[in-house]
Amino acid sequence: MRSLKEMLLASSWARELSENQLRSVIDGITVRTIPTGGYVCMKGEPVEYWMGVLDGLVKMASIWSTGKATSFLGLSTGGWFGEGSLLKDEPRKYDVIALRETRVAYMNRATFQWLHDNSIHFNRFLLIQLNERLGQFIGMMEHERLLDTDSRLARCLASLYNPVLYPESNLEIRISQEEIGLLAGISRQRVNQALRKLEDAGLLQIDYGSITILDLPGLRCFGE
Repeated sequence: MRSLKEMLLASSWARELSENQLRSVIDGITVRTIPTGGYVCMKGEPVEYWMGVLDGLVKMASIWSTGKATSFLGLSTGGWFGEGSLLKDEPRKYDVIALRETRVAYMNRATFQWLHDNSIHFNRFLLIQLNERLGQFIGMMEHERLLDTDSRLARCLASLYNPVLYPESNLEIRISQEEIGLLAGISRQRVNQALRKLEDAGLLQIDYGSITILDLPGLRCFGE
């Protein structure tokens, strides 16, 4: 199990901090373990933290009072999220739910604001992160409207390997078909069919409890 400091040093913005600054940032972070199905944060609550996935897997989603739910994206080890809501200082617009037991780093508002006010590297990171996330959501809207289920699932998997948003991801991910279904918003049975099709196309290899990506560019453009 890796430490919070190890996670921070894997983030480009934290590597530029002095030892004293890094110590202050660590003091402003609380690590919590969220059980499978538990809420990392909830829609409508006040935004007091910036969050990072220390290890595990979560999904960003929205559950309406009618019971209808939609999944936006998956957030894997090394990914940070929630900066938009902090910068706008508004109630949270989405739920984040753990798909497996996950350790989450919660950076308090004061520490986030101190970094925002004092670190050029942190502000550059935020600019790149927000731009990358915007592109990700535009792509999701395009895929939802134009692609079939198999192609949407391919894009969903490929999105977990974004080197900007998830710098610690590798081409073998420990993920179940049930978790993929929760991320992509499709049934487990349909996930199995789509994965077999992608495996037959030579894009990935399915193992028990994990998937190895063999052709990431091919996965990103499957169905075009």
